[in-house]
Amino acid sequence: MEEKRVVWKLNGVKGFLGSKDYDSNERFINELLCIDKSFDVVEKKLEFGGRKASYYFIDGFCKDEIMEKIMEFLYGLKEDDVPEDGEQFVRLCVPYGEAAVVYDKDSFIRDFMAGVPMLLVDGYDVMIGTDFRTYPARGVEEPEKDRVLRGARDGFVETLVFNTALIRRRIRDINLVMDIHSVGKTSKTDVVVAYMKGRIDEKLLDKVIERINQIEVDALSMNLENFLESFYPHKWYNPFPRFKTTERPDVTAASINEGNIIIMVDNSPAAIIVPTTLFDIIESADDYYFPVITGTYLRFSRLIINIVALLLTPTFLLLINNPESIPSWLQFIRIKEVVNVPVLLQLLLLEFAIDGMRLAALNTPNMLSTPLSVIAGIVLGDFTVSSGWFNSEIMLYMAVVAIANYSQVNFELGYALKFFRIITLVVTAAFGVYGYAGGLILTCLCLVFNKTFAGKSYLYPLIPFDGKKLFERLFRYVEK
Repeated sequence: MEEKRVVWKLNGVKGFLGSKDYDSNERFINELLCIDKSFDVVEKKLEFGGRKASYYFIDGFCKDEIMEKIMEFLYGLKEDDVPEDGEQFVRLCVPYGEAAVVYDKDSFIRDFMAGVPMLLVDGYDVMIGTDFRTYPARGVEEPEKDRVLRGARDGFVETLVFNTALIRRRIRDINLVMDIHSVGKTSKTDVVVAYMKGRIDEKLLDKVIERINQIEVDALSMNLENFLESFYPHKWYNPFPRFKTTERPDVTAASINEGNIIIMVDNSPAAIIVPTTLFDIIESADDYYFPVITGTYLRFSRLIINIVALLLTPTFLLLINNPESIPSWLQFIRIKEVVNVPVLLQLLLLEFAIDGMRLAALNTPNMLSTPLSVIAGIVLGDFTVSSGWFNSEIMLYMAVVAIANYSQVNFELGYALKFFRIITLVVTAAFGVYGYAGGLILTCLCLVFNKTFAGKSYLYPLIPFDGKKLFERLFRYVEK
């Protein structure tokens, strides 16, 4: 599977090699690329038209069939067929569409290390780049995290050009722009900014591109996360996500059509949507793949589940610690058995136990995942209650919270709610109703003061209030 992209630029008429002598140029290139030290950097020597030449490529990054065809054609050239100029050589003697002359050293290093095979020919002070590279990649199967009940089943992969092709397949418009940049002193990772010309905020686009060009990092080792931390650093104590990421091409294409800006990082199977509000983050593709009523119900249920995940256990703890405040119709929530372990400690232990089970599931081989689930269910569901460590009512409420967490479309949002739920639990146990109110106020303040990359409110269109936009966010409807 191929990735093809011609990015060469001409920085002058004179080539960076500075000489047309093959032997001296070969020594320079071999020393520059550490041919004798790197086993996967290959030099293939050949001779055609009475001239010596060398093909340089990285093993595993080029298609052997195409190279064989090019070399077969070159071997058939006669001395009179080879021109004295590198540009004419590309036009007349290279039987491949994506070929160009590389005039400067920086372009040569960048493109060669990205996998572009380079040809050195006696008599030329330039390199000839022929872009028939190929990258190893997995299939475009449906993302594990962004699954839907109905709709497309393809997903982004770690190869950037495949991801842009998946978007191009859905948007066949000349106004779709894929602007590429390079980030990282060592990694030189490709970063693409995709947008629909004429539908975006030009000032926001300039801000995005300027911020990308200002990133100064050695390498994007963890690709997407390293990029986000460098692109838009924010206060560590506010865990609410600043961006929406998706691994679905259909969601990405829809966001582009809506006038959003998309950022894609090579080696990452996810796209970043800019700008992003809280209402964007809690949306799901299922909201649009089902009829209007069903999509609206799914959206509302997800919003309610978010609120339940935040408030259920702190509210339960407040009522249990103040039994006189429990109304008559809620008397059944009282803990009927003996409480051996403080309620707060039980809730906190279960919060960590749920995360432990999640981590265990991630690191368990597939063949053992079912036995692990059975063992965990028996231990946490029966033995912990019968042993006296936990009460059945608390197990029930924490099970509801765990289900609510797993219903989150955005993984980071689920953990943000978890952190504020734990904070609210602790301050409620310490200060009662004042702590409960303080925990909720702290959560609201973190939401209110969390700004998007565009500098707008994280809660728009609720704050500032826009009735029409808020109605569109909460209810799905079909425009006539």
